[in-house]
Amino acid sequence: MKIKLTSIFVHDPAQAFQFYTEKLGFISRLYLPQARLAIVASPEEPNGTGLLLEPNDNPLAKTYQEGLFNAGYPVIVFSTEDIHKEFERLKQQGVVFRKEPTQADIGIEAVFEDSCGNLIQLYQLVP
Repeated sequence: MKIKLTSIFVHDPAQAFQFYTEKLGFISRLYLPQARLAIVASPEEPNGTGLLLEPNDNPLAKTYQEGLFNAGYPVIVFSTEDIHKEFERLKQQGVVFRKEPTQADIGIEAVFEDSCGNLIQLYQLVP
């Protein structure tokens, strides 16, 4: 069994699609702006797990998303082989970081805003 698709709630799927493709460098798997549907994937694994950028237009989703954001909890973790290089690249793209790369128990972590109501953790495993 494999994870093929997962989702995160966003304020606006079109804005999220733009951020995830233009700032983060993800590739488009499916984009139907008129249907408010956007799925992106990592360019490193184009056939890997897709990320559905799901509108938060129901009250439960909006409350959940805002609660996590206000509490400072990331909604998803992205991994990288070189967190410092990725941190610098994303800063150059204008990505807002809440936490710069910091040593954690078994790796290095950073946290950034996705401009769509979410915090994302960037992680590098350090053996």
